[in-house]
Amino acid sequence: MLSRFETWFFRAPRGLLSRVRLALYRAFGLRAGRGNRMERVRCRRVSQIVLGDRNAFTDGCWLWPTEHPGAGVRIRIGSGNYFNRDGIIDANGLVEIGDDNMFGPGVFITDSNHETKPGVPPSALKMEVGRVKIGNRCWIGARAIILKDVELGDDCIVGAGAVVTKSFPARSTIAGVPARLLPATSISNQP
Repeated sequence: MLSRFETWFFRAPRGLLSRVRLALYRAFGLRAGRGNRMERVRCRRVSQIVLGDRNAFTDGCWLWPTEHPGAGVRIRIGSGNYFNRDGIIDANGLVEIGDDNMFGPGVFITDSNHETKPGVPPSALKMEVGRVKIGNRCWIGARAIILKDVELGDDCIVGAGAVVTKSFPARSTIAGVPARLLPATSISNQP
């Protein structure tokens, strides 16, 4: 009996707040399918975000298209994805995410970089805008960073803390700073 009460007491308010939050974001232009959940998620320029069905965004996630006006979609997320707490998607061009992916806590995805020039502050320079594309059924480890112009094929595994600076084909297992392809034997020999 206690477990049912405990479940209702702690989960029901989050579910209700998630539905209210989604309704407000939809009123401002978010295009979202059915069964999405947003727990304390921050979004801006929601008209530039498209979500499929059954995505879960846990506490502290940010969906952050650029503040500069522009037509079109800057964040496109398929269906069945899970974003653990404190994930950030920062989009100036386009970030596309497929279906059934899992993102660990603190994952950061960005499709742009600041230009650099000696003696000039980054805020005075233009952004280099690109895109990011993540396939289906990928598993992105905690605190991984995925940078501009990266494409990950289906079924990729990205190790915790990896900094992904280049693209990898389907079924790649990558880790490190910068991320590099791990040999297939390094994961297949695990007990």
